[in-house]
Amino acid sequence: MCKGDTVCFSRAVGPVCSICVSSFGARAVAIFSGFMVAGGLMMSSFAPNIYFLYLSYGIVVGLGCGLLYTATVTITCQYFDKRRGLALGLISTGSSVGLFIYAALQRELIELYGLDGCLLIVGALSLNILACGSLMRPLESSDPPSLEKTRIDKVPDQYFVYHEKEKTVEENISILEKGYTDEKCTNNVPDYKQDNILNKNVLSSINVNEKDTYKKKVVEQTNFCKQLAKRKWQLYLNYWEETVVLFKNRVFSALFFAILLFDIGGFPPSLLMEDIARSANINEEDYHMPLVSIIGIMTAVGKLILGILADFKWVNTLYLYVLTLLMMGAALLAIPFARSYFTLAVLSGILGFLTGNWSIFPYVTTKTVGIEKLTHAYGILMFFAGVGNSLGPPIVGKFKLDILKLT
Repeated sequence: MCKGDTVCFSRAVGPVCSICVSSFGARAVAIFSGFMVAGGLMMSSFAPNIYFLYLSYGIVVGLGCGLLYTATVTITCQYFDKRRGLALGLISTGSSVGLFIYAALQRELIELYGLDGCLLIVGALSLNILACGSLMRPLESSDPPSLEKTRIDKVPDQYFVYHEKEKTVEENISILEKGYTDEKCTNNVPDYKQDNILNKNVLSSINVNEKDTYKKKVVEQTNFCKQLAKRKWQLYLNYWEETVVLFKNRVFSALFFAILLFDIGGFPPSLLMEDIARSANINEEDYHMPLVSIIGIMTAVGKLILGILADFKWVNTLYLYVLTLLMMGAALLAIPFARSYFTLAVLSGILGFLTGNWSIFPYVTTKTVGIEKLTHAYGILMFFAGVGNSLGPPIVGKFKLDILKLT
């Protein structure tokens, strides 16, 4: 299981993460994600086979990272307004620097303690997410209204599983009692049966009280289940209704296509740049620094600088994001013409810097849909980013096989 698969899954579950943040808040989700990441890494240290790693590392850790990232972006955008770009740039740069340090730390830990020990130690370090998540105090003025509490009365009855008229507890008990009523013959009762009847009445009164208490509990639980079903169904309807409204926004729809195509074409170079250098017959002795490391360093620099630029009033963040996409397309087109390490290093630096546009993407999304819909919209966009990450490497591999067949 490679890191790329975890990244793809963490982005693909964006809608689930956005629903969790909207329902439970950023602090609770961040703390829960800390348990998932740490637990998934520790479970991976005991993995008996690769299939177990698919679950423990790919799904559990991937979902935890997705929850943490969505919660962090949401709470950052809620807290910062004037310096939102700088704040997003700093948190994005922190993840890149942490990844760069982790790569070196992982190598040392594997040499000292083996892969199992490395995963255990990294999992223990990940528990610090709990302390960081506890600091994400929600802002009451910025909390979006709960989807479960909106427009309950406006939903037609045919959309509800239980759309019949709600009955009171007494009415429900009277219905239940119809199945238990017995006909009583009170006329012409012999005298010798009076004592038995009195004894039976005492016992039956006790049973009736117990039955009434039980019936009330059953009715109350039934009404609770009905209300719960209505609220969950309403949450489901509101989510899809707001999703349709988002896609009616032309800028949001353009962002959807942009992020999908960007991750299909922009993600593979970070994985295949070393292979490109080998195919160009560049000697490893000429390597002053690994090309992947150059991409990583410049990505951190790009996230910070682009985040700072987004805060200037004269900078249109949407145009800035589009410019980074166009420049990245031009850099990708220039890669096949590179025949030296210096050229590939320059292109790797450009690609890494432009990949830093991830820091301004939440900013652009906020400007497009508003802070109230940021969590929902960002989750949808992250889903298609994950789809793009998953489709990019197979598409590039298919093209390479077709070219080899032709040659």
